[in-house]
Amino acid sequence: MKSNAGCWKRRLAVLVIATSWLTGCATVRSEDGRLATCPPVVEYGRQFQAQAAEELAGLPEGSAITDMLSGYAVLRDQALACLG
Repeated sequence: MKSNAGCWKRRLAVLVIATSWLTGCATVRSEDGRLATCPPVVEYGRQFQAQAAEELAGLPEGSAITDMLSGYAVLRDQALACLG
């Protein structure tokens, strides 16, 4: 007769993992249909922004940094929208 203890242990492990994932989701509150916790948004002064724009203009066409900054801009917009 075969033992099925390994099968039960595997099912128990899956149940524990699924429960922890669901509990992680339950810890995030929502207020007025938006997340209660928004990431911080750093404010840059005009002089710093001008310096960054000048440095960005000096990068070669198709620079990887330019693409990364585009993604960063999207994240900033999303964080600002979260803050309201």
